[in-house]
Amino acid sequence: MRQRGFTLVEVLVALVVVAIGLAALMLAVSGTARTSGYLRDKAIAQWIGLNRLTEVRLNTNKFGTNTDASEVTFANRTWHYDTRYFDTQFTSMKRVAVRVYAGDKKTKGGPLAEVAGYLSTSLSPPGTSNATDWTTGTSLATLNANGPNGTNPATPTPAATPQVTTTPINPNPTSQ
Repeated sequence: MRQRGFTLVEVLVALVVVAIGLAALMLAVSGTARTSGYLRDKAIAQWIGLNRLTEVRLNTNKFGTNTDASEVTFANRTWHYDTRYFDTQFTSMKRVAVRVYAGDKKTKGGPLAEVAGYLSTSLSPPGTSNATDWTTGTSLATLNANGPNGTNPATPTPAATPQVTTTPINPNPTSQ
């Protein structure tokens, strides 16, 4: 009488197939976790770079050196960055590049993020953009023909006070 069941070879083939499938699954999961960690670190490095660029812009009088570097603790980790200042075709303007690395200054490796911006020492004082009426929709051709404030430079005229009209709102629309 013949017995039914699996032979040893069939069981071994099934185990090999399951092992290959589980190995492929583990590779996919570990790759996803590694990519997720890299993207998290890259986003944090971008934040650090933007924070440093903002700090540089707030301290516009510190144009003395061409580069500086420092460490910062952010998201319970140590990061380091270097800030470089490059000349541009405008003497009062510099290009600022901030590169951010994971780890302290002794850690080797490439930057996770690089943020660039521009910095100028000849900024206009705050509040001077109100001299232009931004609601009129003047074009560049109009400004070139009429001057910076929308007036003809040959015939200076006093600035007109804008007229504001208000319409009262009826709080009870049913009693009209």
